Amino acid sequence: MAGEVSPASPSPALVLASASPRRLELLGRLGLKPDRVVATDIDESSLKGERPRAHAVRLAAEKARAAAALAPGSVVLAGDTVVGAGARILPKAEDEATARHCLALLSGRRHRVFSAVAVITPDGTLREALSETIVRFKRLSPEEIASYIASGEWHGKAGGYAIQGSAEGFCDWLSGSHSGVVGLPLFETRRLLRAAGVKVG
Repeated sequence: MAGEVSPASPSPALVLASASPRRLELLGRLGLKPDRVVATDIDESSLKGERPRAHAVRLAAEKARAAAALAPGSVVLAGDTVVGAGARILPKAEDEATARHCLALLSGRRHRVFSAVAVITPDGTLREALSETIVRFKRLSPEEIASYIASGEWHGKAGGYAIQGSAEGFCDWLSGSHSGVVGLPLFETRRLLRAAGVKVG
């Protein structure tokens, strides 16, 4: 009828395709709280000859697609963070031996952290971005490595360390995105979500 105002279409739900409390907390720094969290279960093994950069981008997109299939009509945000030492992809440390090996490898040298973000809109459009950060660790003594291993902070972390924890004390130089090393680069995430129509401050 004339004079009536059509109600505004509801905004699509925002889905975070990650059970990581770090990514949830980082998203909160943008003033956003997802309507739903969907933990995806995909094979995160690297492909033969796959380099760290490509690995991060591929996994972020696969996580986004997997979550989008479970939450149609939503804006889906996914991320993946990979620590690379040269062409080598360092694993997520699930045991002390792996964490100790990673820390020994990173001791006294630079490494790169690739943090990929993928956003899928309700119409199926995929947008991607990648943050690349160079991190340099001081030379770690056997005692420092042992103390860090004993803290348990490394568990489940790419490259065997958490920059947002006490391992930041090992980092004497960083060039790039600190939030990317934690697990969700906020500059790239904000840009992709705004392009997808999500209101971000």
